[in-house]
Amino acid sequence: MKNTFILITFLLIAFTRCTEKANEVNQQIDSLFNAFSEERLQFYPILATKSGDYRYNDVYPNNLTDEYLDSLNHFYNRYKKALVDFDHYSTSSLDENRIMSYEVMMWECNIHLEALNLDPGLIFIYDGMNFSFKYMPISQFWSANLFMCQMAGGAGIQPFKTVKDYDNWLKRTNDFLNWCETAIDNMRKGMKKGYVLPKSLVQKIIPQMEEFSKGPVENHIFYKPILSMPDEFSTGDSIRLKMAYTDMIENRVIPEFKKLRQFFSTEYLKAGRESSGFSALPGGEKAYNFLIKYFTTTNMKADEIYNLGLSEVKRIHGEMEKVKSKLGFKGDLTSFFEHVRTNKDLSPYTEAQQVIDHFNDIHNRMKPNLTIFFDKVPKTGFEIRRTEAFREKSASAQYNPGAADGSRPGIFYVPIPDVLKYNISGDEVLFLHEAIPGHHYQISLQQENTDLTGFRRMLWQSAYGEGWALYTEFLGPELGLYKDPYQYFGMLSSELHRAIRLVVDVGLHAKGWTREEAIDYCMKNEAKSKASIEAEVERYMALPGQALSYKIGQIKIIELRKKAEKALGKKFNIREFHNIVLEQGCIPLYLLEERIDRWIIDKSNELK
Repeated sequence: MKNTFILITFLLIAFTRCTEKANEVNQQIDSLFNAFSEERLQFYPILATKSGDYRYNDVYPNNLTDEYLDSLNHFYNRYKKALVDFDHYSTSSLDENRIMSYEVMMWECNIHLEALNLDPGLIFIYDGMNFSFKYMPISQFWSANLFMCQMAGGAGIQPFKTVKDYDNWLKRTNDFLNWCETAIDNMRKGMKKGYVLPKSLVQKIIPQMEEFSKGPVENHIFYKPILSMPDEFSTGDSIRLKMAYTDMIENRVIPEFKKLRQFFSTEYLKAGRESSGFSALPGGEKAYNFLIKYFTTTNMKADEIYNLGLSEVKRIHGEMEKVKSKLGFKGDLTSFFEHVRTNKDLSPYTEAQQVIDHFNDIHNRMKPNLTIFFDKVPKTGFEIRRTEAFREKSASAQYNPGAADGSRPGIFYVPIPDVLKYNISGDEVLFLHEAIPGHHYQISLQQENTDLTGFRRMLWQSAYGEGWALYTEFLGPELGLYKDPYQYFGMLSSELHRAIRLVVDVGLHAKGWTREEAIDYCMKNEAKSKASIEAEVERYMALPGQALSYKIGQIKIIELRKKAEKALGKKFNIREFHNIVLEQGCIPLYLLEERIDRWIIDKSNELK
């Protein structure tokens, strides 16, 4: 009896010590995660604003300077070392959520350190919303100047509700204009060292700069917040802010955009290269291989992706042939593409609002089925808006996240440059991807999930995020959509478009394709208009690798669903599967696969 008492006492002491040790380890790793989250926002203040953390709303970092990049390099090295210093016992004693945070943080440190150690001209830079390269910081598609002008209009992620908000924007704009000066300096360095944009992209940038380089002040997009100033502002504040914004636009914004327009239309256009891909740049091959890894979160090689793309294009073409036959179309698939492009019945609208109403109707039709597939729904609001005029001609439909605190809704932006030519055949699939249950569900649930440590609620992994959105297109029939053959063809067209990206992106950047060869391949293989194809190809030219993430991510999520369905049989629950995919937010694909594999094992054991 006495020995039993001693043994129990010993076990209780051991258990208490283990518990205390585990609590200590949890506190240490949580402190590390929190410190990383907080310090990270100082480097990415736009990310903070996007996520509803408004402490840094008056800052835009000059991330093109050596000083900034050196500090960022030190930041990631320091936190990587802190992770490595956790001994094996400490790491192994963490719960699943903390282990995932550890792995994701390690990925973040490693991938960003790799980005900072590319060829100096191609150092890859992320500001929380946009991507750029040190000596090629401005493009026609992914660019801080476009994003800042969008925020300047007052309808984006930058709040304009208080006097402090208005003053914050004055300071942030000043920082941004300093960034523009550094951008010009860096581009001039790039011209000397062989890092310049293709001439065709430069030609698209010039009219964008022209748009913001002229008055009158009252019509300038940077003046729009003044036109909607809250009535409760005092007379003194209203007058002061009006004068400050007028001065900023007249003496800083317009002159800077005039300078940029002049620079791009003269010396930079003259220096623009005739080649289209990264392989033509010093260090371009290494940079492209890195970008594949960054955007797909895999170790796939360019040729592997290219061949996968060819295979997927062939498979999807086969499915399209079935739709063509069902509709009784007698020509070949290329002729059917042209038929879809030009079919007047698929361009039925005369007013832009009719397009917005069509998307709202799609949402209403699918609502009854959403609860069958999702038992977790975001609290964040949702709106559909027309894309702003200044970027509409070269923009794709996109989703801008809302704020986790509910102060800003998620916004689905729809470009309608010419409503008479607006083709509705892809609207159902577009809504699934960009809005619900695609980006709006995934991003909002992640931001709202307080079980995730700070940096993970704000994290974006393109292969996961875009892969999820493309996967949701696959759910259309289950959600009651694609009953119209043209809408189903629109889904196939969307999937085909992402498969074509695998071919064209690699073709441009690893196989020496020209812009014209890429456009020709797309025209022969999909139903989009030539204008939209040109814009897409130029998008791939501006940011290599990003377009690969969609199909790579989708294929992995579908593969994991099929694996789970096969393993669990009738016990497979689609809502539970979606929860498992979404609960940890954006993570690299290899970590998602490990998570699903563990879930399958746990569910299988439960069923025994």
